[in-house]
Amino acid sequence: MELTTDVIVIGAGHAGVEAALACARMGLDTVLFTLSLDSIANMPCNPSVGGTAKGHLVYEIDALGGEMGRVADKVALQSRTLNLGKGAAVHSKRIQADRIKYRQLMKEVIEHTENLRLIQSEVTEILTEDFNENGYEKKITGVITHLGEMWKCKAVIVCTGTYLAGRIFVGDVNYPSGPDGMTAAEKLTKSLADNGVKIMRFKTGTPARVKKSSINLSELEIQPGEDYIVPYSFATDPKTANSIKQLPCYIVYTNENTHRIIRENISRSAMYSGKIHGTGPRYCPSIEDKLVRFADKERHQLFVEPMGENTEEMYIQGFSTSLPADVQYKMLRSLKGFERAQIMRYAYAIEYDCADPLQLFATLEFKKISGLYGAGQFNGTSGYEEAAAQGLVAGINAVLKIRHREPMILKRSESYIGTLIDDLTTKGTSEPYRMMTSRSEYRLLLRQDNADCRLTPIGREAGLVSDAQYEYYTQKRKLEIAEVERLENTYISKEKASDFLQSRGKEAAKSGISLADLIRRPDFSYEETAELDKDRPELPRGVIITVETDIKYEGYVKKQLNEVARKSKLDAKKLSPDVDYEQIKGLRIEAAQKLNKVKPLTIGQASRISGVNPADISVLLIYFGIK
Repeated sequence: MELTTDVIVIGAGHAGVEAALACARMGLDTVLFTLSLDSIANMPCNPSVGGTAKGHLVYEIDALGGEMGRVADKVALQSRTLNLGKGAAVHSKRIQADRIKYRQLMKEVIEHTENLRLIQSEVTEILTEDFNENGYEKKITGVITHLGEMWKCKAVIVCTGTYLAGRIFVGDVNYPSGPDGMTAAEKLTKSLADNGVKIMRFKTGTPARVKKSSINLSELEIQPGEDYIVPYSFATDPKTANSIKQLPCYIVYTNENTHRIIRENISRSAMYSGKIHGTGPRYCPSIEDKLVRFADKERHQLFVEPMGENTEEMYIQGFSTSLPADVQYKMLRSLKGFERAQIMRYAYAIEYDCADPLQLFATLEFKKISGLYGAGQFNGTSGYEEAAAQGLVAGINAVLKIRHREPMILKRSESYIGTLIDDLTTKGTSEPYRMMTSRSEYRLLLRQDNADCRLTPIGREAGLVSDAQYEYYTQKRKLEIAEVERLENTYISKEKASDFLQSRGKEAAKSGISLADLIRRPDFSYEETAELDKDRPELPRGVIITVETDIKYEGYVKKQLNEVARKSKLDAKKLSPDVDYEQIKGLRIEAAQKLNKVKPLTIGQASRISGVNPADISVLLIYFGIK
């Protein structure tokens, strides 16, 4: 069979669904291939959405017109905002999700999206032809499936997750498999390599799932949800979000006996027996790796979290391992409250193939193969949120290219998504990349509460933000601007201000003061000044958070904006992707080699490449006549 479509997306994980939905919603005929219709948007690891920096990504995905936040809001079992004891820049929302409902809802969304066909089949080969133009060597013409179907298309987005040549490891046992016992994709790696794609081998893992009724939960610390929930998505009514019955999570700790069991059996771990060769995630290590790396710690904190509303499965976050089944039982039963624990799914490590992201432009298109895009763990990242963000960007850019429009390249200064992609395509990664707030130099600008302000206009221009979403954004922004202006211009008399301050153990006011200046003080919040503000309008919680943060951090925000303006001048200076840097006199050999490998699109991107120093940038500015 020979069939035709505009865009083919390979893999229906978190990257694949966002890529496919973006292409279809922007009007292109799209085919989404998956190895199993039962594993769409699966959560083979922790059934949660968000977390430190990851919550920021979910808000940004929603602001651009993506789907993850909408579905996450609908299946939330518990919501918490992390890092509330720190500054507003690192406050990050995280929800515990009903894994089965998330999968079902996302499948339903895909099935009811126009221009989108969902097919259970394995893509085994990508088809290309020679194409010597703008630095490309080939261009995509189609794909072939394991059933012999040939699909012609204009673009292919590879979102294979951990399925590509996946291999499961539990102690001495290992076998070909995708996550959760799904079939691995065994043949596509060869086709990609044959087309010049450089392949890497990474590893990740997951802990055991334990039957809830076999745990003595009364022995564990309870971790409740937060009192008020601010949804991820503009489309979620806050009243609906706050009407859910939040399920508790729990905390337990490893102990001396747990550590003894692990140390005595560590040679039986697939990680330490030499069977695993892929590189694992630095910031999500297995429990045996934690014991080796943090040998001085007497205990490690574990989180016991529900997998869904109607299942007995509980997820033990922080207890990932590749130790054998018998050791897994001993480890678990050494924990307080787990003396009679029953394992429902064993922990495992999984190795998989992925691509070196230095081969990609910031659009997530391969530099040498026109029309071929990568997204998600295929690009060397870890995490559902990082995957979904990349899928959305790849999908948008595939459509824009087919329509001969300017690409959407997000800057480091305007989004965590831009930071993520810039890190991958400029610096590369030697291990599964995880987004963290510390990776951004602009994190006070990139708060989760202002994601809509930063990105909704960009999503609108790209063609993915609906009229309803844009109207919501414009109205919310009007409320924020108006309230900041009102607070700046509402003054409290010296007497009233003094009474207010002295009742809280502070010095009396020396003069009248504006409400905004009171809120700027570290001691006071927007809510605390309500008694002085009788005409205060009733505003949504999300608006209040942004207003208070904008006022409190105004000075710091201005400094970061000045830094953005300074650095943006370098990012405005374009470079051609087909320059041979080894022909430029004055460049150091290392710099020329790195520049040729990355092929930066701007002077700013070139300046962020490891091995390129300020002197090399000066050479480039002179060579290209850039002032």
